[in-house]
Amino acid sequence: MKASELAAFLGGTLEGENTEIYACAGLEEARKGDLSFCKDPKHVKLVETTGASAVLLPPDWTHGAPCAIIRVEDPNRACMKAAELFAPPEPVRAPGVHPTAILGPGVTLGENVHVGAYTIIEKGTAIGDGAVIEAQVFIGENCRVGARTHIYPQVTLREGTVVGADCIFHCGVRLGGDGYGFNNGRREDGSVYIEKIPQLGIVEIGDGVEIGSNTTIDRARIGRTYIGPMTKIDNLVQIGHNVKVKGYSGLIAQSGVAGSTEIGYGCLIWAQAGISGHIKIADGVQVGPQAGVPQTLDGSLKYVIGAPAMSMKDMAAITLAPKMIAKLKAEIKDIKAKMKV
Repeated sequence: MKASELAAFLGGTLEGENTEIYACAGLEEARKGDLSFCKDPKHVKLVETTGASAVLLPPDWTHGAPCAIIRVEDPNRACMKAAELFAPPEPVRAPGVHPTAILGPGVTLGENVHVGAYTIIEKGTAIGDGAVIEAQVFIGENCRVGARTHIYPQVTLREGTVVGADCIFHCGVRLGGDGYGFNNGRREDGSVYIEKIPQLGIVEIGDGVEIGSNTTIDRARIGRTYIGPMTKIDNLVQIGHNVKVKGYSGLIAQSGVAGSTEIGYGCLIWAQAGISGHIKIADGVQVGPQAGVPQTLDGSLKYVIGAPAMSMKDMAAITLAPKMIAKLKAEIKDIKAKMKV
């Protein structure tokens, strides 16, 4: 595709050679024929050294580029739109049940449902219209899967799981396994015991939820573990039993939420953050990367970081204190030396 055609498609303005564009790539790995993008002047050196044939840049970019420039209002969004032109089309799953799939008694399928090879759907489960259940999926007894939900290979939905419409579950998602529920102690004779607490509840997922690969969400001890509508969960996230995420929130890779915690609307839990059990996170709060949250966040702080989690101001003070002390020591040493002179 010519750069001029691409600029017209993206609603941008071409400056420079009307070169051929074949693909999209990052600034550092881009080669001839590639389109890249940059929206932040702090990356100007990457633009200056890129091998791309054209770069998407904002209207106020003044640093130039060694290739054609396509000016657009939002380079990031424009690049994603352009990438769709060059990417191979996603596989289309035709309605129907693969001959190797196993459906238990009483399973009901809506219209235009796809069930892939070697998938098992156990008795009493209902699958909504237009759902896509890929190969090697296991769906236990009496589950509910909403319309147009797409479940990728090797996902497990344990018995009783309820899934809303328009959800996406990526490979290896596990919903409805037992939570960490055990009683332990010592008997009168001094021996130690540990006994399992039955996990008798379910997992319920709202409409429009997307869950990344190898994320696990535990079934409730009693009642339900609930993930509210439009919540987006990254890969390798652990959510314990009876957790409730109200909705429209995000949980990033390797974050963990212990049992019976409630996360409000519009929250963002960054990578590797850990949240203790039986607490509440107020609407709109962000928990920073690797933060540890031991107690309820009532919303008076909208962003916390550190372990234990605290405001950015408090964290900065703690981080800077050793440097300030070292500086003061050096100044005192210098004053003492001058006083001796």
